Amino acid sequence: MTESKIKAVGLISGGLDSLLATKLIIRLGIDVLGVCFESPFFDARGARKSAAPLGIPLITMDISHQYIEMLKNPRYGFGKNMNPCIDCHGLMVREAGKLMKEIGAAFVFTGEVLGQRPMSQRKDALRCVEKLSGIDGYLLRPLSAKLLPPTIPEQERIVDREQLLDIQGRTRRRQQELAEKWGIKIYQSPGGGCMLTKEGFSRKLKELMENEPAFGIRDAELLKWGRHFRLPQKTKLIIGRNRTDNEKILELRTDTDTILKTSGYPGPVALIPREDR
Repeated sequence: MTESKIKAVGLISGGLDSLLATKLIIRLGIDVLGVCFESPFFDARGARKSAAPLGIPLITMDISHQYIEMLKNPRYGFGKNMNPCIDCHGLMVREAGKLMKEIGAAFVFTGEVLGQRPMSQRKDALRCVEKLSGIDGYLLRPLSAKLLPPTIPEQERIVDREQLLDIQGRTRRRQQELAEKWGIKIYQSPGGGCMLTKEGFSRKLKELMENEPAFGIRDAELLKWGRHFRLPQKTKLIIGRNRTDNEKILELRTDTDTILKTSGYPGPVALIPREDR
Protein backbone atom coordinates (compact mmCIF):
# COMPACT_ATOMS: atom_id res chain seq x y z
CA MET A 1 0.00 0.00 0.00
CA THR A 2 1.25 3.47 -0.83
CA GLU A 3 1.57 6.03 1.96
CA SER A 4 -0.16 8.75 -0.07
CA LYS A 5 -3.45 6.94 -0.35
CA ILE A 6 -6.22 6.58 2.23
CA LYS A 7 -6.14 3.23 4.00
CA ALA A 8 -8.92 1.14 5.51
CA VAL A 9 -9.03 -2.14 7.42
CA GLY A 10 -11.62 -4.62 6.19
CA LEU A 11 -12.94 -7.69 8.00
CA ILE A 12 -12.81 -10.63 5.60
CA SER A 13 -14.90 -13.69 6.43
CA GLY A 14 -14.69 -15.29 3.00
CA GLY A 15 -18.42 -14.85 2.47
CA LEU A 16 -19.83 -12.89 -0.44
CA ASP A 17 -20.83 -9.83 1.58
CA SER A 18 -17.36 -9.15 2.97
CA LEU A 19 -15.83 -9.59 -0.48
CA LEU A 20 -18.33 -7.19 -2.05
CA ALA A 21 -17.70 -4.62 0.68
CA THR A 22 -13.97 -4.91 0.05
CA LYS A 23 -14.38 -4.60 -3.70
CA LEU A 24 -16.55 -1.51 -3.24
CA ILE A 25 -13.99 0.21 -1.01
CA ILE A 26 -11.21 -0.63 -3.48
CA ARG A 27 -13.29 0.86 -6.31
CA LEU A 28 -13.43 4.10 -4.30
CA GLY A 29 -9.64 4.32 -4.61
CA ILE A 30 -8.90 3.33 -1.03
CA ASP A 31 -6.14 0.88 -0.08
CA VAL A 32 -7.47 -2.05 1.91
CA LEU A 33 -5.70 -4.20 4.47
CA GLY A 34 -7.82 -7.28 5.06
CA VAL A 35 -7.98 -9.07 8.39
CA CYS A 36 -9.45 -12.49 9.13
CA PHE A 37 -9.71 -14.29 12.45
CA GLU A 38 -9.10 -17.71 13.94
CA SER A 39 -10.27 -19.35 17.17
CA PRO A 40 -11.16 -22.89 18.28
CA PHE A 41 -14.56 -22.36 16.67
CA PHE A 42 -13.65 -21.08 13.19
CA ASP A 43 -10.57 -20.78 11.01
CA ALA A 44 -9.34 -18.47 8.28
CA ARG A 45 -8.83 -20.95 5.43
CA GLY A 46 -11.99 -19.95 3.59
CA ALA A 47 -11.26 -16.26 4.01
CA ARG A 48 -7.73 -16.61 2.64
CA LYS A 49 -8.93 -18.59 -0.37
CA SER A 50 -11.79 -16.24 -1.21
CA ALA A 51 -9.79 -13.06 -0.67
CA ALA A 52 -6.85 -14.10 -2.85
CA PRO A 53 -8.38 -12.87 -6.16
CA LEU A 54 -8.90 -9.41 -4.65
CA GLY A 55 -5.14 -8.93 -4.54
CA ILE A 56 -5.08 -7.23 -1.14
CA PRO A 57 -2.73 -7.92 1.77
CA LEU A 58 -4.45 -10.13 4.34
CA ILE A 59 -3.53 -10.56 8.01
CA THR A 60 -4.71 -13.52 10.07
CA MET A 61 -5.31 -12.86 13.78
CA ASP A 62 -5.65 -15.62 16.37
CA ILE A 63 -8.14 -14.34 18.93
CA SER A 64 -8.59 -17.61 20.82
CA HIS A 65 -7.80 -16.24 24.29
CA GLN A 66 -10.03 -13.20 23.92
CA TYR A 67 -12.79 -15.28 22.39
CA ILE A 68 -12.87 -17.87 25.16
CA GLU A 69 -13.13 -15.15 27.80
CA MET A 70 -15.90 -13.37 25.89
CA LEU A 71 -17.77 -16.65 25.41
CA LYS A 72 -17.98 -17.26 29.16
CA ASN A 73 -20.15 -14.16 29.65
CA PRO A 74 -21.29 -12.48 26.43
CA ARG A 75 -22.98 -9.17 27.16
CA TYR A 76 -25.69 -9.73 24.55
CA GLY A 77 -26.15 -13.46 25.08
CA PHE A 78 -26.40 -16.31 22.60
CA GLY A 79 -28.37 -16.98 19.44
CA LYS A 80 -30.25 -20.17 18.63
CA ASN A 81 -27.26 -22.22 19.70
CA MET A 82 -24.07 -21.13 21.50
CA ASN A 83 -23.31 -18.35 19.03
CA PRO A 84 -22.73 -14.95 20.70
CA CYS A 85 -22.96 -13.12 17.39
CA ILE A 86 -23.19 -9.52 18.62
CA ASP A 87 -20.31 -9.93 21.07
CA CYS A 88 -18.34 -11.90 18.46
CA HIS A 89 -18.63 -9.12 15.89
CA GLY A 90 -17.80 -6.53 18.52
CA LEU A 91 -14.63 -8.40 19.49
CA MET A 92 -13.49 -8.73 15.89
CA VAL A 93 -14.12 -5.07 15.11
CA ARG A 94 -12.29 -4.06 18.29
CA GLU A 95 -9.23 -6.04 17.20
CA ALA A 96 -9.47 -4.55 13.72
CA GLY A 97 -9.73 -1.11 15.32
CA LYS A 98 -6.41 -1.64 17.06
CA LEU A 99 -4.89 -2.48 13.68
CA MET A 100 -6.51 0.62 12.17
CA LYS A 101 -4.73 2.81 14.70
CA GLU A 102 -1.41 0.99 14.26
CA ILE A 103 -1.25 1.54 10.51
CA GLY A 104 -2.91 4.95 10.42
CA ALA A 105 -5.98 3.79 8.52
CA ALA A 106 -9.03 6.05 8.26
CA PHE A 107 -11.71 3.52 9.21
CA VAL A 108 -12.75 -0.13 9.61
CA PHE A 109 -15.40 -1.70 7.41
CA THR A 110 -17.38 -4.94 7.38
CA GLY A 111 -19.74 -6.73 5.02
CA GLU A 112 -22.67 -6.61 7.43
CA VAL A 113 -26.07 -6.10 5.77
CA LEU A 114 -28.97 -4.50 7.63
CA GLY A 115 -31.70 -7.02 8.41
CA GLN A 116 -29.88 -10.01 6.99
CA ARG A 117 -29.53 -11.87 10.31
CA PRO A 118 -32.27 -11.67 12.96
CA MET A 119 -29.93 -11.49 15.96
CA SER A 120 -26.82 -9.60 14.93
CA GLN A 121 -27.80 -7.40 11.97
CA ARG A 122 -30.82 -5.51 13.19
CA LYS A 123 -30.21 -1.76 13.34
CA ASP A 124 -29.98 -1.81 17.14
CA ALA A 125 -27.66 -4.83 17.06
CA LEU A 126 -25.34 -3.11 14.59
CA ARG A 127 -25.20 -0.18 16.99
CA CYS A 128 -24.34 -2.56 19.86
CA VAL A 129 -21.46 -3.99 17.82
CA GLU A 130 -20.11 -0.49 17.25
CA LYS A 131 -20.28 0.36 20.96
CA LEU A 132 -18.49 -2.86 21.88
CA SER A 133 -15.79 -2.17 19.31
CA GLY A 134 -14.45 1.00 20.89
CA ILE A 135 -14.18 2.77 17.50
CA ASP A 136 -17.48 4.59 17.58
CA GLY A 137 -18.02 6.49 14.35
CA TYR A 138 -15.23 4.78 12.44
CA LEU A 139 -17.06 1.55 11.55
CA LEU A 140 -18.46 1.61 8.02
CA ARG A 141 -20.90 -0.93 6.53
CA PRO A 142 -20.59 -0.09 2.80
CA LEU A 143 -23.38 -2.42 1.64
CA SER A 144 -26.05 -0.81 3.85
CA ALA A 145 -24.46 2.58 4.58
CA LYS A 146 -27.24 4.67 3.02
CA LEU A 147 -29.72 3.12 5.47
CA LEU A 148 -27.54 3.89 8.50
CA PRO A 149 -26.37 7.15 10.13
CA PRO A 150 -23.34 8.69 8.37
CA THR A 151 -20.00 7.64 9.82
CA ILE A 152 -17.10 9.99 10.46
CA PRO A 153 -15.33 8.97 7.19
CA GLU A 154 -18.50 9.93 5.31
CA GLN A 155 -18.94 13.19 7.22
CA GLU A 156 -15.33 14.15 6.51
CA ARG A 157 -15.72 13.24 2.80
CA ILE A 158 -13.05 10.54 3.06
CA VAL A 159 -15.70 8.23 1.62
CA ASP A 160 -18.34 9.40 -0.86
CA ARG A 161 -21.63 8.33 0.73
CA GLU A 162 -23.41 8.55 -2.62
CA GLN A 163 -21.31 5.68 -3.94
CA LEU A 164 -22.21 3.40 -1.04
CA LEU A 165 -25.19 1.05 -1.11
CA ASP A 166 -28.60 0.52 0.52
CA ILE A 167 -28.91 -3.26 0.60
CA GLN A 168 -31.09 -4.77 3.31
CA GLY A 169 -32.96 -7.96 4.11
CA ARG A 170 -32.25 -11.64 3.76
CA THR A 171 -32.44 -11.96 0.00
CA ARG A 172 -29.05 -11.99 -1.73
CA ARG A 173 -30.24 -11.08 -5.20
CA ARG A 174 -28.44 -7.73 -5.31
CA GLN A 175 -25.26 -9.24 -3.90
CA GLN A 176 -25.30 -11.94 -6.56
CA GLU A 177 -25.83 -9.35 -9.29
CA LEU A 178 -22.87 -7.34 -8.00
CA ALA A 179 -20.72 -10.47 -7.76
CA GLU A 180 -21.38 -11.20 -11.42
CA LYS A 181 -20.74 -7.57 -12.40
CA TRP A 182 -17.47 -7.36 -10.45
CA GLY A 183 -16.21 -10.84 -11.31
CA ILE A 184 -16.34 -12.33 -7.82
CA LYS A 185 -16.68 -16.07 -8.27
CA ILE A 186 -15.06 -17.69 -5.22
CA TYR A 187 -16.77 -17.22 -1.87
CA GLN A 188 -17.92 -19.25 1.10
CA SER A 189 -21.52 -20.21 1.80
CA PRO A 190 -23.19 -17.89 4.35
CA GLY A 191 -22.94 -18.87 8.03
CA GLY A 192 -21.29 -22.20 7.37
CA GLY A 193 -17.93 -21.78 9.05
CA CYS A 194 -18.68 -21.31 12.75
CA MET A 195 -18.91 -24.36 15.02
CA LEU A 196 -20.98 -22.36 17.50
CA THR A 197 -23.96 -22.34 15.14
CA LYS A 198 -24.05 -26.16 15.04
CA GLU A 199 -26.51 -27.81 17.42
CA GLY A 200 -24.44 -30.90 18.28
CA PHE A 201 -21.27 -28.95 19.00
CA SER A 202 -23.21 -26.38 21.01
CA ARG A 203 -24.62 -29.09 23.27
CA LYS A 204 -21.10 -30.29 24.08
CA LEU A 205 -19.88 -26.76 24.68
CA LYS A 206 -22.79 -25.95 26.99
CA GLU A 207 -22.11 -29.11 28.99
CA LEU A 208 -18.43 -28.16 29.27
CA MET A 209 -19.24 -24.64 30.43
CA GLU A 210 -21.65 -25.91 33.08
CA ASN A 211 -19.20 -28.43 34.52
CA GLU A 212 -15.85 -26.70 33.89
CA PRO A 213 -16.43 -22.93 33.91
CA ALA A 214 -12.67 -22.26 33.86
CA PHE A 215 -12.24 -24.16 30.56
CA GLY A 216 -9.55 -23.04 28.16
CA ILE A 217 -8.52 -23.25 24.52
CA ARG A 218 -7.40 -26.88 24.68
CA ASP A 219 -10.73 -27.93 26.22
CA ALA A 220 -12.58 -26.22 23.40
CA GLU A 221 -10.38 -27.86 20.77
CA LEU A 222 -11.07 -31.30 22.26
CA LEU A 223 -14.81 -30.80 21.76
CA LYS A 224 -14.29 -31.31 18.02
CA TRP A 225 -13.05 -34.86 18.40
CA GLY A 226 -14.47 -38.12 19.74
CA ARG A 227 -17.45 -38.89 21.95
CA HIS A 228 -17.63 -37.04 25.26
CA PHE A 229 -18.87 -38.51 28.52
CA ARG A 230 -19.22 -37.02 32.00
CA LEU A 231 -18.30 -39.54 34.70
CA PRO A 232 -18.92 -39.26 38.47
CA GLN A 233 -17.18 -36.36 40.24
CA LYS A 234 -17.53 -34.44 36.94
CA THR A 235 -14.63 -36.34 35.37
CA LYS A 236 -14.54 -35.99 31.57
CA LEU A 237 -13.89 -39.01 29.32
CA ILE A 238 -13.28 -38.59 25.59
CA ILE A 239 -13.25 -41.65 23.32
CA GLY A 240 -12.12 -41.59 19.70
CA ARG A 241 -14.63 -42.81 17.12
CA ASN A 242 -12.15 -43.40 14.31
CA ARG A 243 -8.51 -43.06 13.35
CA THR A 244 -8.72 -39.30 12.83
CA ASP A 245 -10.27 -38.81 16.27
CA ASN A 246 -7.55 -40.95 17.84
CA GLU A 247 -4.80 -38.95 16.15
CA LYS A 248 -6.28 -35.58 17.11
CA ILE A 249 -6.87 -36.64 20.70
CA LEU A 250 -3.25 -37.74 21.01
CA GLU A 251 -2.06 -34.46 19.46
CA LEU A 252 -3.98 -32.50 22.08
CA ARG A 253 -2.99 -34.51 25.14
CA THR A 254 -0.73 -33.13 27.86
CA ASP A 255 1.69 -34.88 30.20
CA THR A 256 -0.85 -34.79 33.02
CA ASP A 257 -3.70 -36.40 31.02
CA THR A 258 -4.60 -40.06 31.39
CA ILE A 259 -4.57 -42.01 28.13
CA LEU A 260 -6.35 -45.36 27.80
CA LYS A 261 -5.94 -47.68 24.82
CA THR A 262 -5.97 -51.38 24.08
CA SER A 263 -2.69 -53.27 24.16
CA GLY A 264 -1.82 -55.37 21.12
CA TYR A 265 -5.06 -54.62 19.25
CA PRO A 266 -6.28 -51.66 17.21
CA GLY A 267 -9.05 -49.72 18.90
CA PRO A 268 -10.20 -46.37 20.20
CA VAL A 269 -8.05 -44.01 22.21
CA ALA A 270 -9.63 -42.62 25.37
CA LEU A 271 -8.48 -39.51 27.20
CA ILE A 272 -9.24 -38.23 30.68
CA PRO A 273 -8.10 -34.59 30.71
CA ARG A 274 -6.02 -33.24 33.57
CA GLU A 275 -8.01 -31.96 36.50
CA ASP A 276 -5.77 -28.97 37.26
CA ARG A 277 -6.43 -25.94 35.06
